[in-house]
Amino acid sequence: MIRVVVIDDSAFMRKAISTMLAKDPEIQVVGTAHNGNEGIERIRELDPDVVTLDIEMPVMDGLTALRRIMMEMPRPVIMVSSLTTEGAEATLKAMELGAVDFISKELSKVSLDIIKIEADLQKKVKAVAKRKLRHRIPFRPVPRTAESHLRERIAAIGGRPVRDIVAIGVSTGGPPAVQKVLSSLPVDFPAAVLIAQHMPPAFTGPFAKRLDNVCAISVKEAEDGEPLKPGTVYIAPGGKHLKIAQRGTKLDVVVSPDPAGALYKPSVNVLISSVAETLGRRALGVILTGMGNDGLEGIRELKARGGRVLAQNDATCVVYGMPKAIVDAGLADGILGIDEMGPAIISSLYEN
Repeated sequence: MIRVVVIDDSAFMRKAISTMLAKDPEIQVVGTAHNGNEGIERIRELDPDVVTLDIEMPVMDGLTALRRIMMEMPRPVIMVSSLTTEGAEATLKAMELGAVDFISKELSKVSLDIIKIEADLQKKVKAVAKRKLRHRIPFRPVPRTAESHLRERIAAIGGRPVRDIVAIGVSTGGPPAVQKVLSSLPVDFPAAVLIAQHMPPAFTGPFAKRLDNVCAISVKEAEDGEPLKPGTVYIAPGGKHLKIAQRGTKLDVVVSPDPAGALYKPSVNVLISSVAETLGRRALGVILTGMGNDGLEGIRELKARGGRVLAQNDATCVVYGMPKAIVDAGLADGILGIDEMGPAIISSLYEN
């Protein structure tokens, strides 16, 4: 049985989250609290496996409580966030401090989507409970000395890269993993990077800006029709798909709501299938931490067309779902810890 403590200053939210979780026979809500201070006492008293934590609360806010939890009694924490720019920035800060995922306040309300919402919340709690925070990725830039070392590595390899596009798929636990990888890439990285991170629309812009502020390589939210440039990272906008199209001799970014029926928007499968179809062996696919198997079919297509594939290893994933699907299917050319992923990406650009 997975034991959960729900911390939220809204009585409605405490009840809504508790009710949704209680419908799963594997989950038990063992306690609730209406502010961070009371929440810390409940965690100390009840020792839950997972905590859901609101950000804006009286007495002690969620970010302060999260710092205390991670210092004194670390465990998986899922933030409850508003779908606003301010909510996104606070949630990304929470993930920097050690939170593993988030749910939205809006999506927690009773609606026609309540069954899907319940299922998503239950799946997230069960997925993160298994990990026991055995590996937490520090959400910090790689030191400049390490970046210089990677630039020297590119120079030492020499010659022209055989791959010039990197497509990355990631979900639960993604923001710190993505930052870890991107902050290890030098400013003159010789490929364009496209990323499909499962996130709502209000989050991907602040996510891109946050990454751009701490990485040497340029990071932006992708815009439809812009040309792909080496040394630039394009983050798929939440609620839309990221693809590429060849127009004459140049490659352009495509941001589109189609296919409308995809399970995720942005979809890793849609991104990597587009890259596979357009570039084939010129592309590198990378699958990082996340639930489920989004990306499996796209990676299968990429491999069939001569592309190369890297997957994050079990030990460093928050949730070993998406990379596991790739590994179990025998599609990974390399299985690496998150600290090794940046250097492996650089090497893979030059390997046949």
